[in-house]
Amino acid sequence: MAEYQTVDHDVLVVGAGGAGLRAAIEAAASGLSVGVVCKSLLGKAHTVMAEGGVAAALANVDDRDSWRVHFADTMRGGQYLNNWRMAELHAREAPARVRELEAWGALFDRTADGRILQRNFGGHRYPRLAHVGDRTGLEMIRTLQDHGIHKGIDVHMECTVLTLLRDGERIAGAFAYDRERGRFRLFRARAVILATGGVGRAFSITSNSWEYTGDGHALAYLAGAALQDMEFVQFHPTGMIWPPSVRGILVTEGVRGEGGVLRNRDGKRFMFEDIPENYRAQTADSEEEGWRYTQGDKDARRPPELLTRDHVARMIVREVKEGRGSPHGGVYLDISWIKERLPNAAEHIRKKLPSMYHQFMQLAGIDITKEAMEIGPTTHYIMGGIRVDGDTQMSTVPGLFACGECAAGLHGANRLGGNSLSDLLVFGQRAGEHAARFARNAAAVTIDAGEVDEEASRALAPFARASGAEGPYQVQESLQTTMQNHVGIVRTAHEMERALGEIESLKQRADRVVVPGNREFNPGWHTALDLRHLLIVSEAITRSALARKESRGGHFRDDFPEKDAAFAGFNHVTRTGADGTMQLTREPIPAMPAELAAIIKEMQS
Repeated sequence: MAEYQTVDHDVLVVGAGGAGLRAAIEAAASGLSVGVVCKSLLGKAHTVMAEGGVAAALANVDDRDSWRVHFADTMRGGQYLNNWRMAELHAREAPARVRELEAWGALFDRTADGRILQRNFGGHRYPRLAHVGDRTGLEMIRTLQDHGIHKGIDVHMECTVLTLLRDGERIAGAFAYDRERGRFRLFRARAVILATGGVGRAFSITSNSWEYTGDGHALAYLAGAALQDMEFVQFHPTGMIWPPSVRGILVTEGVRGEGGVLRNRDGKRFMFEDIPENYRAQTADSEEEGWRYTQGDKDARRPPELLTRDHVARMIVREVKEGRGSPHGGVYLDISWIKERLPNAAEHIRKKLPSMYHQFMQLAGIDITKEAMEIGPTTHYIMGGIRVDGDTQMSTVPGLFACGECAAGLHGANRLGGNSLSDLLVFGQRAGEHAARFARNAAAVTIDAGEVDEEASRALAPFARASGAEGPYQVQESLQTTMQNHVGIVRTAHEMERALGEIESLKQRADRVVVPGNREFNPGWHTALDLRHLLIVSEAITRSALARKESRGGHFRDDFPEKDAAFAGFNHVTRTGADGTMQLTREPIPAMPAELAAIIKEMQS
């Protein structure tokens, strides 16, 4: 019989990034017992790496902005596969959530008259991103953490959830282990909120932290919840590519928002060559107009470098494939050129982009005020995730909620930059509110001790296997290589079918990995336990991408390069079948209310 510590909470939040902290704050405000489980130390969540800003239609810089414009931009960016109710709520509520964060102590950059400053970002019609230099995510985490510690929330740091537990059809809690000593913990809870972030560690080149192993997606799937839109993975166009030790580290879109331009090895601004028809009317047709836009000219249109991330990433890949890339397989991002326009350019860059300046100086020996950065696409975000109700954020399992990157719906086929941070605030608040309401009205839960013992035995199995088999790191590396090479930015049926075969083989290898040593301070064991989650999300991504025989948003098929209207009216939904295999279905998107459809039509010009 497994030994474990038992902890009781009304609401259990798994994840302590922006979404998890905001959810915990809201749930605790109702007076219930709230626990937060985080994989690393509190304050170290991947949200701190979000740099450019939080999107909210405050209209502080351009008074033409409104929630209606933000809603239309989000739907257009998502290629209209979004959950329109979530897109509406997000656009309406983001300004209030940002002002709330300010009231809690967030120190945003300011306009000359003292209001929150906003900058340009890809896919947003007007300057919309409230920011703190290029360290916005860090300021968000600092503020939420400082506010949250006064709410009586219990924090269980360096603790990883192994499985979710159910009492009949409803959620009942979670079984976990502490990473320091390897001891098991059983959390009983009337409601559980998943806020675990993304899946980037399934790929070899990623901007994501080590924590992003698809835990929330896989935990929900194994508990019987549905996943949605898993084919839509966002490859951020600008990640560092040299030296190899820093490959994949994010270069914020704020660089382009402040006037940075993309050039190929010949010095040409190639983004002007291919502007999507649905963005042509809003995109500058000259370098001069694009520059004026970045400097606040309301009569100018945005430069093509600020088109949506999916398009920019594919354009970069095109330049590389056609032999016009940089020496290390990328292109150049140049902000230093603005010295031609501004007399104090170097000081301006260091003020607006302090983290980028130090990042390149320290990691690559490059002074971005004087020379261009070498960049290329990096796995950054997944639009797909746990299928949730737009208003409550509850999954298809009663009592199980999800918010932030591990929840699907808001972003559709492609996320606009900056919408992630406002997503965390808006739907973190909603998840916390409705999870607390569910918990308050729910009966006490009962845990199946046999299920707990079975999970404990599975977790300890790598220690008991005979020596001589391979370790978990080799399996993880093989999976990352498979996903990067066969289910990356440009996809084909042949390559993805090959990936599915390799994933099946990797499942068998993962079941045989051996971990030496004991449970204390054992990163090899942690990696072995992560493999199940990584393999689940990798299979879901691949099966969904294989089924979508078109190119849309973050999903590009070289064998089906055009958008197909036949795929416009549904989401792919993934569930566990009765036989334990992964099942994929098409779920129709509900008809949009006439008033929202009218907004989209109005904003199309």
